[in-house]
Amino acid sequence: MQTILGANGQIAEELARYLHDHVTTDLRLVSRHPRRMFPTDDLVAADLMDAEATSAAVAGSDVVYLTVGLPIDSTLWEQQFPVMMANTIAACEKHGAKLVFFDNTYMYPRTSAPQTEDTAFEPVGRKATVRAETAEMLLTAMRDGRVEAVIGRAPEFYGPDKTKSLTNSLIFDRIKQGKRPLVPISAHTRRTLIWTPDASRGLGVIGNAADAYGQTWHLPVDPARSTYAGLIEIASEVTGRDIGYTTVPGWMFKLGGLVNQQAKEITELLPRYREDNVFESAKFAARFPDFAVTTYREGITRLLS
Repeated sequence: MQTILGANGQIAEELARYLHDHVTTDLRLVSRHPRRMFPTDDLVAADLMDAEATSAAVAGSDVVYLTVGLPIDSTLWEQQFPVMMANTIAACEKHGAKLVFFDNTYMYPRTSAPQTEDTAFEPVGRKATVRAETAEMLLTAMRDGRVEAVIGRAPEFYGPDKTKSLTNSLIFDRIKQGKRPLVPISAHTRRTLIWTPDASRGLGVIGNAADAYGQTWHLPVDPARSTYAGLIEIASEVTGRDIGYTTVPGWMFKLGGLVNQQAKEITELLPRYREDNVFESAKFAARFPDFAVTTYREGITRLLS
């Protein structure tokens, strides 16, 4: 049996589809309020902040995917992510389950240097610090032989359905609504985005490859190095209309943060939009050459058509 912890988010739902269609129909979906996707799903309601509930949810699993997402709230992240990781590691250790962790890049340096699996952590800010701490907990448990695990890391999302990201909300959602897209900080720095279904499929692939364990993998991305200006140009071609954009400077986000908590939380991430953000997934491409990566044009076409 394969188990998804944090089963209601976009990554988890796409992962469940991939596992059901390509790996096994013996799936357990775990969250506070799990929802069945397929008739064969085993639903378990559990709070991953509760060690006993987490252990019970993991019992009987061969592979466990930790895909929990939380709202962008530094305090909530600090309170919950490390505890959920500790409980999941303990549960997998107790029940002999493999662990697949879906991670992000917040702990990486805020520079234009290409990011690889060997990039050292240099967290700046509360959210980056807690993500580094959470990843290090698992890496330590792996080195100590407590758990057989693998980390799948992804850059910023863009994608369909419930996908949440700054790019989706400021760029593509606004284009779909007929509004002028808002570009954070710079339209001309190179960006790497991951199509959420690709992130989920990639996670499922490494979770079912025995030789992938004991490592960190960057999940598959389009190797093209586009900019927001380039992405909006593709959107113009896809929709057949001339789409302009407005660049939002950092001071406007900071001003918004005085009255809006979410805008305040976003300000920690803004330095990543001032520099090129290049995420390399060549390791994944070399190991899994048959994986079909969604190009930016294909993804944008799906979003806007």
